[in-house]
Amino acid sequence: MGVESDTNTPKVAVIGGGSFGTAVVKMVSENLGSCHWWMHNEESALHIKRYHHNPRYLSSVGFDPKSIHIYTDINAAVAAADMIIFAVPSAFVKEVLQGMAAGALEGKIVCSTIKGIIPDENMIVGEYLREVVGVPENKIAVITGPCHAEEIALERLSFLTVAALEDEVAEAVAGVLRNHYVRCTLSKDIYGTEYAAVMKNIYAIAAGMYHGLGYGDNFQAVLISNAAREMRRFMKSTCEGSINIKKSAYLGDLLVTCYSQFSRNRMLGNMMGKGYTVKSAKAEMTMVAEGYYAVPLVYKIRKKHEVRMPIVKAVYDVLYEGKSAKKTMAKLALKLN
Repeated sequence: MGVESDTNTPKVAVIGGGSFGTAVVKMVSENLGSCHWWMHNEESALHIKRYHHNPRYLSSVGFDPKSIHIYTDINAAVAAADMIIFAVPSAFVKEVLQGMAAGALEGKIVCSTIKGIIPDENMIVGEYLREVVGVPENKIAVITGPCHAEEIALERLSFLTVAALEDEVAEAVAGVLRNHYVRCTLSKDIYGTEYAAVMKNIYAIAAGMYHGLGYGDNFQAVLISNAAREMRRFMKSTCEGSINIKKSAYLGDLLVTCYSQFSRNRMLGNMMGKGYTVKSAKAEMTMVAEGYYAVPLVYKIRKKHEVRMPIVKAVYDVLYEGKSAKKTMAKLALKLN
């Protein structure tokens, strides 16, 4: 069904030309018959207009040229839509938002697929949108869950969680995403789901370090079970309400990020385990590992609330204190059970 045939169909703008942004555009454009798409890279935008696929990410995904509207002017993209889905690395969120006109997001549903923090502000994206940008809390939605963009491109069955305070908002967002290979569940836990999405990246770095150091699957299972308990302790100390850590937005996302070949955070940890420096590992990666930027925030919060989080501390020590991955992770292994 195209947008023109139903005035109640939301008009969606996706902000970001990376892998998950490309995956979201695929879902939205196929579901609605129309999607507005902003990207920073002008060469990529021109390429998509000419050849109908993203040359840098998920290049196997082809787009119907009639269903996508490409922009390099963010204000034009946002003005064309009533639902805005942000899919840019957390390190660039401030820059992107600062390029928008005052009041550009007023009255719109604002969604985040970003599993990271705003580095300078040490805030998760939902908090930043509410407290700094001024987006009303009931207009914020978080899209999360165990869902790699590469598997969306392959149309493998995947699961997303859409968290919003109001069911109507969550359902509206889920409605533009779900299809025969994507299922959506709804949640009201916009901050807990976002913190879980941030933290699982840290644990994936730890899993990658152990893989790079030669630890096997038996140990990885122990590591991840400890990570789940550590995450639960953090949630209980920082988030309001009851949180079921067993749900896919929490445990499912943790598992896939720690085990998947597509996990960039696991890739970063793997290189660290093999002896790379932080600088050389980051230089070799083509995509952002959000967990690197999340470690200082979670480390700071755990100290404030006096939460026992030995895995987070170990990853912090390796990435930010320059300690040996081999020695640090060996000591951590003795604390796990």
